Amino acid sequence: MAETGASPLPPTPPAHSPLFRAEQFVWLTARVLEQRLFAHHFLNGSGDPVETALDAYRNEDGGYGHALEPDLRGPVSQPLHVGHALRVLDAIGRCGGQRVERVCRYLTSVSTADGALPAVCPSQRGYPTAPFMPVVDDPPSELLVTGPVVGLLHRNEVWHAWLFRATDFCWQAVDALRRSHPYEVQAAVAFLDAAPDRPRAEAAADRLGRLVREQRLAVLDPERPDAFPVAPGYAPGEHHFPYDYARTPDSLARAWFTDAEMNASLDFLAAAQQEDGGWPVRWRQWAPSTSLEARPMVTIEALRVLRRYGRQVG
Repeated sequence: MAETGASPLPPTPPAHSPLFRAEQFVWLTARVLEQRLFAHHFLNGSGDPVETALDAYRNEDGGYGHALEPDLRGPVSQPLHVGHALRVLDAIGRCGGQRVERVCRYLTSVSTADGALPAVCPSQRGYPTAPFMPVVDDPPSELLVTGPVVGLLHRNEVWHAWLFRATDFCWQAVDALRRSHPYEVQAAVAFLDAAPDRPRAEAAADRLGRLVREQRLAVLDPERPDAFPVAPGYAPGEHHFPYDYARTPDSLARAWFTDAEMNASLDFLAAAQQEDGGWPVRWRQWAPSTSLEARPMVTIEALRVLRRYGRQVG
């Protein structure tokens, strides 16, 4: 006989729904962290197990390592790992307090001369690393890494001395964009969606949206992807779609696309679920483990995007 007062079990998704199929895929293939995240987002799971799983990647310097971001292997802390950790904390509503104070101290310690973040610090040398992430002695500042980190901290109303110069760097980098590529644009959007100066962010996003359309950085017709170029250095077929930029309906990037363009991209995303229940990884894969670890992340994000836009996932 069931105990009185026990927490109700979460509803089971229909057996053939996208969510049910994705759940089977996640339990079969995902790391503990992504299993906990899936349960949090879709099965009424608590944030506590997510944070416990994330702590396994945290280092004494306040950063994160241990291949939290799968393309950087090894134990050492890296800004890309920290950005990933902040996204996890933001997803469970815990991007603040002492844990983020420690993160900001780490960010201060690895910042470049202009107060921003490099993609990969030299401490990565000697550990397996994706070939498209070169390890150099004096790495430059990158909007690609700094923009999402600054955006997440502003979104969660974190105030720390590190943010002042890093925010200035992001504004200068966004204002200087004349030619770009999809991942850099995504980083700019992550910053602009949370930047405190809303009129300036809206004006910058409007200009960036024109750049995206002029340089054809988004596939506007999923039935004709070859009509849109793949950025230099990207994998064959590594296209980006409207939902890659406007991950939520209230993103500034949503205004870049018509309703028809956005709906066509969401139809494409929904149809991309594979037979095993997961979504594919489109970027270049260089080791079997990185693809295995990345697909559950991509799958969870696909479901979240579809749900944010009101699509039924189960």
